[in-house]
Amino acid sequence: MIRETLTAVLDSYSDGSAFSGIDPYELREKIGALGFLPEEGKGFEQVLKDTEEVILPHMLRTWSTSYMPHLHSPVLTETICSELIIACFNSSMDSWDQGPAATELEESMVFGLLELFGFPKEGDGCFTSGGSQSNISAIIAARDWYCMRKFGQDVKKDGLPKEYSKLRIYTSEISHFSMDKASHILGMGYQAVRKIPVDSKCRIDLKAFERMLEEDVKAGLYPYCAVATMGSTDFGSIDDARGMRELCDRYGMYLHADAAYGSGLIMSPTYRDRIAAASLCDSITVDFHKMFLMPISCSAILVRDKELLKCFELHADYLNREEDEEDGYINLVGKSMQTTRRFDALKVYMAFQTRGVNGYGRIIDTAVENASYFYNKIAKDPEFIAPVEPELSSVVFALVHGDEVNKKVRRILLSEGTVIGQTVKDGRVMLKFTLLNPNLTHGQIDVIVARIKEIGNSLAE
Repeated sequence: MIRETLTAVLDSYSDGSAFSGIDPYELREKIGALGFLPEEGKGFEQVLKDTEEVILPHMLRTWSTSYMPHLHSPVLTETICSELIIACFNSSMDSWDQGPAATELEESMVFGLLELFGFPKEGDGCFTSGGSQSNISAIIAARDWYCMRKFGQDVKKDGLPKEYSKLRIYTSEISHFSMDKASHILGMGYQAVRKIPVDSKCRIDLKAFERMLEEDVKAGLYPYCAVATMGSTDFGSIDDARGMRELCDRYGMYLHADAAYGSGLIMSPTYRDRIAAASLCDSITVDFHKMFLMPISCSAILVRDKELLKCFELHADYLNREEDEEDGYINLVGKSMQTTRRFDALKVYMAFQTRGVNGYGRIIDTAVENASYFYNKIAKDPEFIAPVEPELSSVVFALVHGDEVNKKVRRILLSEGTVIGQTVKDGRVMLKFTLLNPNLTHGQIDVIVARIKEIGNSLAE
């Protein structure tokens, strides 16, 4: 069955396109005709045949060099192999007796990651489902730390202090929406999230941040946390975490680094200095299913002080018995928002061991340098607008012909099998390349640019 499935996947890829270009209504009809739950099972052979004929031809092919809309990467072959192992053994990461080797390997990888990102050995970490969960975990830890330090209130045991409605978190106006989501989940609402303006490079304006802190403290509010975005979703911009650290220390605040995107730079001797200040933060979000080219999902939160993750600790007699932990059995449920978790650390282990520092360095350097090549090419072309020079692998741009032309260009490319992104900057529709694929060449970039210009000019006539 596994062999036949692999053959079906490989046979579905007949050209270099990223998508079949099928109309959504036609695809919806085809998928709907497959049905939901028959009275009698069809058997695997027929189900695979239906899947091969209807579903696989219209899957997005993230490994195609024509796929570049999102932080959604092609995946390394060894990590596909690791997914097979993970599924076969079906370990759960909540207790040692559900995944002995899995638990020990996750712990080993976490402590390796702490060293890699410049955190002390007194730190800790946990694998998560993605950047959102890592960010939300960090903000929960920040809130509990601050409430104990400022008000002497143990939130886990006694609930929120009466001052909770005055707590404030600070983040870039272009940061990930998980900061707002976290504030909602924590019961403080979106109003507790203060959005800091950005400069021309889409980085936090430190002077504006400082003014906001001064004003809010005078107004009787409690700044408890700030988030340094190290790789904004659209622009790949990297906030000045060093400057933010100084302000957070002045005001007694927690500093989190959302490096879900930019964390991959740590593997590049050429570009790792761009995120070096992440080591100054109290916690870091790392996503392996972005620049590290691993299958979804695979992320982690790292903390400078292992005590921070104790906000998730709770003993259950059937999972993390205290006497077992006294005898050396590690039960990871005490560090996570989740109970059942997949053995995602295996993907990191197999990829790191397979590629090594040099192999990964070449992958990351290629992505960054492709973005630089593309930006420099269109920045000199009067038919394009390119507002922000990239620090990572994302480039936001537009044709000069206006919003409607840019929207139609993306749709036409999609119908042709080339998938690019679309966003907004300063109220203007922009297109976006997210260049994570190390197989992409400058020549292929040139071809796509020429096609965009060709479509744009024909629409503008």
